[in-house]
Amino acid sequence: MKKTALLLIISCFSLIGYAQDPAALDTTKKWTIHGENTFLINQSSFSNWSAGGVNAFAGNLLFNYDFNYKKDKWSWDNKAIVGFGLSKQEDVGVRKNDDKIILNSLVGYKAAKYWMYTFYANFQTQFANGYSYNANGTKTLISKAFAPAYLTFGPGFAYKRSDNFRINISPAASRIVIVANDSLSKQGAFGVKQGKTTDFQFGASLDAYYKVNLMENISFENILKLYANYLDKPQNVVTDYTGNLFMKVNKFVTVNAGVQLIYDDKTEILRKDGIRKGPALQVKQIFGAGLTYKF
Repeated sequence: MKKTALLLIISCFSLIGYAQDPAALDTTKKWTIHGENTFLINQSSFSNWSAGGVNAFAGNLLFNYDFNYKKDKWSWDNKAIVGFGLSKQEDVGVRKNDDKIILNSLVGYKAAKYWMYTFYANFQTQFANGYSYNANGTKTLISKAFAPAYLTFGPGFAYKRSDNFRINISPAASRIVIVANDSLSKQGAFGVKQGKTTDFQFGASLDAYYKVNLMENISFENILKLYANYLDKPQNVVTDYTGNLFMKVNKFVTVNAGVQLIYDDKTEILRKDGIRKGPALQVKQIFGAGLTYKF
């Protein structure tokens, strides 16, 4: 199943590459490549502290790379985001606090000053196993690599004012939910039918990006993804919003804060007693200071 899913992903991103004008794919390619490598640290320590507290340490690695091509009316924007983090708390141990692999690709053909015809693909999954930690000290597997994974692709149109403000809309977007794990697929996790490893959806998607400089060395980034499945309850829109605050101290030191909100009515949340309580708003927050290297 993992091999099949990987082939689907490679094929989709390859098709995007060949979707450009063949004349544009020559030796005069005009590529811009830049990226950010960030290591964040968050630590708290208490000793004889009358108000109480828990010693904790967290470390997060984040790689954010852009590979963009532009020639004449054609453009091809690619982004890869890879993040992983661990936290260690006294009496709790080491647990994962961030784990993501995100690949985005967007081919565009300029139709007007700020408008483009587009074809896009997005793939998301994770590296390591995810667990729900129960009140009795045991843990239950709730996710792992390719369980889930999401592959979304389709034609559309985009409004791009600048690299800091763009919206892409696809009224005919396919979405494949992959659960490549027997125990999770048997539970019907992440909306797949029990015993199945994939769920095909067809609907409309919206991807929006807006980054604003609040003041010198402080910027705020907004990323919004919406998807409505025509085939099953299109009114229940899958929503994924991320907000990131970047505060630059100097060339290498930054303070970052981020929040991600996800709502998917097909994803049931596992309570600490091991019982699924149905869909709910998922919230993730990360804050830390660390080193960032840009190129």
